[in-house]
Amino acid sequence: MRATIIHAPGDIRVEDRPEPKITAPTDAVIRTVATCVCGSDLWNYRGINPVTKPEPIGHEYVGIVEEVGDDVTHVKPGQFVIGSFIASDNTCPNCRAGYQTNCLHRDFPNGCQAEYIRIPLADGTLVATPDQPSEDLIPSLLTLSDVMGTGWYAARAAEVKPGATAVVVGDGAVGLSGVIAAKELGAERIIAMSRHESRQKLALEFGATDIVAERGEDGVARVKELTNGVGADSVLECVGTPQSMHQALQSTRPGGNVGFVGVPHDVQIDGQELFFSHVGLRGGPAPVRAYLPDLINRVFEGRIDPGKVFDLTLPLDEVAEGYKAMDERRAIKALLRP
Repeated sequence: MRATIIHAPGDIRVEDRPEPKITAPTDAVIRTVATCVCGSDLWNYRGINPVTKPEPIGHEYVGIVEEVGDDVTHVKPGQFVIGSFIASDNTCPNCRAGYQTNCLHRDFPNGCQAEYIRIPLADGTLVATPDQPSEDLIPSLLTLSDVMGTGWYAARAAEVKPGATAVVVGDGAVGLSGVIAAKELGAERIIAMSRHESRQKLALEFGATDIVAERGEDGVARVKELTNGVGADSVLECVGTPQSMHQALQSTRPGGNVGFVGVPHDVQIDGQELFFSHVGLRGGPAPVRAYLPDLINRVFEGRIDPGKVFDLTLPLDEVAEGYKAMDERRAIKALLRP
């Protein structure tokens, strides 16, 4: 099969690899219908995360079940399925508490930018769609594997409530998905922080009511201006840099909450500042599996259309261009067709 391999920063190749096999009775093998490049993949592509040897890459997927292990009973061959970017048994205490990405038996499917993938803990990880989806639904369903579920978790962690004012820091696919989530959870005002016109337009289409193009202290000042000097009830931090975290914390009112889902890189938080701010802070790897059934229904019912974050579609053989386009911010998110 063809699979994407990262050899070094900036060096993405499609190579022939053996097709995956069932190696444990809880496994499933999926024929990939669509996959994509994630913003977090760019940490490796840019060399911020070390790449020491050639390795498969990619963790977002939808596809058709080809084969299952003897212990798999919740999905069967022929079904169209979506799974979280972290595999979980969905039965351990952490899973039952709604934090499947901290499953006591979690596993990390990798190499999903490929024609076939093996998913461990298939019963706890994969969710079948009600029917075979139409072609136009596939991009939105693909976002549920990570970015839409992650944006949803950011909004939940920030405790977005009906009537709230929410700020979204970050205009990538996760941030834009966070705008959708904030609107679905009832936010009355949604301030999207973005300096890119195409992303601003999509944020407005998804439900943002205000756009703030300023960053850093200027961005914080603009949010305070828009909120009568108080700050927002809920802030979704969807980047993972020191500047974005500072901006998020400073934009939150006393008693408000920050949900942070951008993987932190060199982020340090001043304990005294946090203590006296009365701002709540919760985040981490999004428990996508917890939200899949609900989000699948919202997509099938036409309530949300997060697939619009894909503004570049390429065959798998051109995956390197997808990485390059996202790295150069010529694309929000690249969808790949094996």
